[in-house]
Amino acid sequence: MFIDVAKIKIISGKGGDGKVGFHREKYVAAGGPDGGDGGRGGSVIFKVDDNLSTLLDFRYKKKYEAAPGENGGSKRCKGKDGGDLVIRVPRGTIIRDQKTGQVIRDLSDDEPFVAVKGGNGGWGNTHFATPTRQAPRFAKPGQPGVERDIILELKLLADVGLVGFPNVGKSTLLSMVSAARPKIANYHFTTLVPNLGVVSVGEEQSFVMADIPGIIEGAHEGAGLGHDFLRHIDRCRLLLHLVDAAGSEGRDPVDDIEKINAELAGYSEFLASRPQIVVANKVDLLGDDRAPVERLKKYADEHGMQFAELSAATNRGVSELMRMTWDALKELPPVFVYEPEFVPVEDEVTDRDWTVEQVDDYYVISGAWVDKIMASVNTDDYESRQYMDRMLKNAGVYEKLEQMGVKEGDFVVIGDIEFEYVY
Repeated sequence: MFIDVAKIKIISGKGGDGKVGFHREKYVAAGGPDGGDGGRGGSVIFKVDDNLSTLLDFRYKKKYEAAPGENGGSKRCKGKDGGDLVIRVPRGTIIRDQKTGQVIRDLSDDEPFVAVKGGNGGWGNTHFATPTRQAPRFAKPGQPGVERDIILELKLLADVGLVGFPNVGKSTLLSMVSAARPKIANYHFTTLVPNLGVVSVGEEQSFVMADIPGIIEGAHEGAGLGHDFLRHIDRCRLLLHLVDAAGSEGRDPVDDIEKINAELAGYSEFLASRPQIVVANKVDLLGDDRAPVERLKKYADEHGMQFAELSAATNRGVSELMRMTWDALKELPPVFVYEPEFVPVEDEVTDRDWTVEQVDDYYVISGAWVDKIMASVNTDDYESRQYMDRMLKNAGVYEKLEQMGVKEGDFVVIGDIEFEYVY
């Protein structure tokens, strides 16, 4: 099954928490703090795999999460780093942000891409020892992992794209000039997925050609199969526009060209600007009647496009077309690679990010800033509780409670901690 778009969630690993520990050794008095740091959380990394040609693996599994870092240990032992999660994708896959649609990365090269970094490990209590605080009973928690909803979109990497209405001979041509063996039959939509083939025209002279499933009128609005596969022409440096010169399907070949080009323009003006070679196929069915071929050649000349004629069924003109294609490619820029557009915006947590609300007989304090403070507080340690009181007071939390009418003995809830309010 050919799948070229997938939506998934990626989550990097949480950093391990720092350790609150103290040195204990026989004959060594007051050994002091020795809590180790937490390990770094694993990152989510994307890597190109040329053995893959579809995003089928992402059809059913939608959530990918890297391993968390281990917590710090005693004797200043650092926790083990979480393992990175490597996700393999076909070459040409684009990573987009689901919310904005912006390009995060174009995976067209062999360089691994770190999509979300793992959280750093927290410091152990060893880091907080000072001459006046020789036995700190608190440590820092590890940083949380990063969650991101992304879209994986496969855009084939091909130098040349074969476009045209169904049944004009695109698959036949690809099978004759490369080792690709697409399904060929005399009915519309024989080709249901894009096919790639490598075309060799001489020593160290080759290019990749893609047979794109039939594009019909209204494709850019969702008609037929073309809407699903127009994206695969995006990177093509050159388009071979095949038409049925003999009109064996009862269509006008010039009208076919205009309709297909209108679909390309409707999808993307950038795509519509690609250079084209108009290829008049099935000329063997014309016999001695050259009028349709001359009409197509005149149309191509008037619109600044190169022209070639061939009979894919009898191999007439095929080698000449491949040589013309190679010569045209030599003058064109390399395959297009999308530049990153997405700039991650990290939510800045400030001492204003909190709220107080009264729920029955409780005053509940919540918010991102409060969660961050409480994560690094050890309520069993006097100095740590002093730190919490000082931070809440400076942020105006206690003042807000008094404005709401809190009285001594009332219950206050912060995170998962409940205590009685004392002036």
